[in-house]
Amino acid sequence: MQRRDFFKTAGLGIASMALPGCLNDTSKTVGENKHPNIIYILVDDLGYGDLGCYGQKRIKTPNLDKMADEGMRFTQHYAGSTVCAPSRCCLMTGYHTGHALVRGNALVPLRPEDVTVGKAMKQAGYTTGLVGKWGLGEADSTGIPNKQGFDYFYGYLNQRHAHNYYPKFLWKNEQKVNLRNEVKYPHSSRVKEFGGVSTNKLDYSHDFMTQEALAFVERNKQAPFFLYIAYTIPHANNEAGKKGMEVPDYGIYKDKDWPEPQKGHAAMITRMDGDVGKLFALIKKLGIDDNTLVMFSSDNGPHREGGNNPDFNNSRGPLRGIKRDLYEGGIRVPMIARWPGKVKPSSTNNHISAFWDVLPTCAELAGAKAPDEIDGISFAPTLLGNNDRQKQHEILYWQFHERGSKQAVRMGDWKAVSFYQSHTELYNLKDDLGEKNNLAAKYPDIVKKAEQYMKASNTPSTHWPLKKWIKKNG
Repeated sequence: MQRRDFFKTAGLGIASMALPGCLNDTSKTVGENKHPNIIYILVDDLGYGDLGCYGQKRIKTPNLDKMADEGMRFTQHYAGSTVCAPSRCCLMTGYHTGHALVRGNALVPLRPEDVTVGKAMKQAGYTTGLVGKWGLGEADSTGIPNKQGFDYFYGYLNQRHAHNYYPKFLWKNEQKVNLRNEVKYPHSSRVKEFGGVSTNKLDYSHDFMTQEALAFVERNKQAPFFLYIAYTIPHANNEAGKKGMEVPDYGIYKDKDWPEPQKGHAAMITRMDGDVGKLFALIKKLGIDDNTLVMFSSDNGPHREGGNNPDFNNSRGPLRGIKRDLYEGGIRVPMIARWPGKVKPSSTNNHISAFWDVLPTCAELAGAKAPDEIDGISFAPTLLGNNDRQKQHEILYWQFHERGSKQAVRMGDWKAVSFYQSHTELYNLKDDLGEKNNLAAKYPDIVKKAEQYMKASNTPSTHWPLKKWIKKNG
């Protein structure tokens, strides 16, 4: 029985069921215009409250705030997971973590048969590039970017390697490019050259990735391109302990009476914001601004690593939880879209969407076909102001596998978080965005329905079987 048929026959309808992957006729949505260039910027561990346009008061992000002023700010957009690798798998393949191949931070490569955003865009005739952190396939595996639809790749393959902002090398396509940094690797490293801390800190990887991203745009300005920029900022270098917020300088925060990690965290974000500004300046200079859609988001909520305290600058905003939680603070993320003349400027949109929607959205705008059975639904109508034509999700679903398993499902305004084989919590996000008031005892029928959705949404995985949740001591 197909997944959509299960929901129908099980009587779990909350709203009319949208059929995942069924795309609208592109000509009806985009008109007769040339298909746009698409740039998707993903940052790493940026919280819902870390940008000025989402309420941040002390960390300065003028370019992203301007992007929101010139485009659309999403208020109910969700990451694929609450940690990096599964979130990126959802983004690339259009499946949520109940169906995705990669559901946790383990070295499981994408397969030749997997369809990615890169492959869909190549199908539509786009030149495709990835700059930054991949995390879905090691060297010599079937999962490397150049075998998953990307014509060009520069950055990190392995997520632990990506902890280090001053690595000994980066990858360019399938070749190592040596940097001037000297790296001391931890004894705990299972694989040589993963993680580590530089002893001289000369070449900052983020700056090199920005240079490569700008060069890719310059090279491909004459034809449609898709560029996925996966910055590692503001992830911590976990191997550096309390000095893990690695940045060349503290910039405008150097004289702040703040702890050193907080200066570093803020400086990283502002540095990244400045490089986003360089990107917009370039596409304007090249005369392709009006035909370039730029989207910006984060792979999960803010972290408490590398000495960073997410409470110091209210990185989670009004939400509960951080990275590794399935509460809103771990999975609800900033999302901004800008496309002059197409996306309404200074607009705020409450459409409920998630990373698995990005593949069908890009495919629709590019004139490509997304797989029918993915979980994603194109939000191209929302971007283009055709809200009456926008299909809606019946549910959004997540699962996470550390200390056992957790699951979560959003059904309209209801949100259930289940600690597998332990208990389920229930919240009404419309009335309780901070998830402070657990209503499970008051609405047992809604809890039961949520648990049915969770069961129906999980396809068993040999790599990530559901296991009893273990309560953390203390």
